[in-house]
Amino acid sequence: MRKNWKKALTLVMAAAMAAGLAGCGNGAKQAEETTAAQTEAAKTEAAKTEAETTAEPAEAEGLTVNTTDPIEISFSWWGGDSRHEATLAAVDAFMKKYPNITVKTSYSAWDGWEDKMSSQFATGTAPDVNQINWNWITSFSSDGSAFYDLNKLSDILDLSQFSEDYLAQCTVADKLQGVPISMTGRIFYWNKTTYDQAGIETPKTLADLRAAGKVFQEKLGDDYYPLAMNEYDRTIFMVYYLESKYGKAWVENNELQYSEDEIKDGLEFIQSLEADHVIPSIATIAGDGAASFDKNPKWMEGKYAGIFEWDSAATKQQGALNEGQEFVVGEEFADMGDHKGGFAKVSMCFGISENTKHPAECAALVNFLLNEEEGVKILASERGIPCSAEGLKICKDNGLLNELVAEANSKVLSYVSFPLDPKFEASALKATNEGVYWDVMAGLSYGDYDLDEATEVLIDGVNKVLSKW
Repeated sequence: MRKNWKKALTLVMAAAMAAGLAGCGNGAKQAEETTAAQTEAAKTEAAKTEAETTAEPAEAEGLTVNTTDPIEISFSWWGGDSRHEATLAAVDAFMKKYPNITVKTSYSAWDGWEDKMSSQFATGTAPDVNQINWNWITSFSSDGSAFYDLNKLSDILDLSQFSEDYLAQCTVADKLQGVPISMTGRIFYWNKTTYDQAGIETPKTLADLRAAGKVFQEKLGDDYYPLAMNEYDRTIFMVYYLESKYGKAWVENNELQYSEDEIKDGLEFIQSLEADHVIPSIATIAGDGAASFDKNPKWMEGKYAGIFEWDSAATKQQGALNEGQEFVVGEEFADMGDHKGGFAKVSMCFGISENTKHPAECAALVNFLLNEEEGVKILASERGIPCSAEGLKICKDNGLLNELVAEANSKVLSYVSFPLDPKFEASALKATNEGVYWDVMAGLSYGDYDLDEATEVLIDGVNKVLSKW
């Protein structure tokens, strides 16, 4: 039975992808709050990483950017339409500054992107410059073999603009394998228009959210839900709930910190949201035929009136709504427990492939995008609030920070208090349709697993990943 639903889900997603993968206000106050209030989670994880890194950073190699000979470098990223447009414009500006350098770009939506890049890194065919997830450093390059040590390019890429804490989180195998673009965490986004139609305010607490389920069903109909979550969203929200209730990180010192009974409590919590008409079933979401919520007609038209997303995704999700829908940033739920659950992490990095033939020119591109005024102005907050001190200053001075992104980022980083272990995002756990998280959450929703079985599968899956590190 499990094979049947997995096959059906895969076919739905494949059809959706074939049908078409397409592909500023003043937020200075929020940005200042974000920068000033580095979370304890980030500090803790950075301290841990720094303690494990004993070697001195590599010296700069003294390379210079070739400004005369024809050179071609490749650059890849994922994202929504607004990120694609901004990045292409920034690349064009870079090529005008360096007319001898051609940048070949490849980009798409997230769905399927990680698998594609995993294969390319494994075979040594990845592009020269890559937007990478933070956990890719440990997943693809735990021995330092996939990514260039950016310390060696520090005379071209200005690393002094980045916090030592953030750089430490990107240092593995004594190599700085990525430069952090932004910090991120999960927060709620609401379609206020739909909530207004239901006659209630957007949720400020978990109790508000639970109550909204019945109201939506009675006033708007069975097709309307206060919130929609896929399998990975549910896993992150479950961890948020458990951390809030029990006051401990999900994984610490390479060990799962939660007992069987505690994890069962978390899974039961997720099940209760379905039962209370707070979130649609996985079967309902799969039947929508969309690869992601920003491509889902029910999000676009307001039938799904909330999502739990990365703060950096605000513009993508807002831009997907039909005209006349009001998009607002929600609050972290303080009534889930006595502790401030949730985590922050390096949102994404730029990494340079170890086997690039043009490391200096790649470093120049990354520096242009993150630290130089022309590139920063074009990208603004498309990848979140900049980690680069100079990049952040340029955005603030020019009023380029998207107000929604800045508000969301400030709320997340000032609230969450737990570190994220990079293995939380290992492909074996989070891979779309195939990872343990998807298996467990879909299995529960479809009724293929009971609570005991789902708990066992989740614990075994997490421990299997942890045992490999």
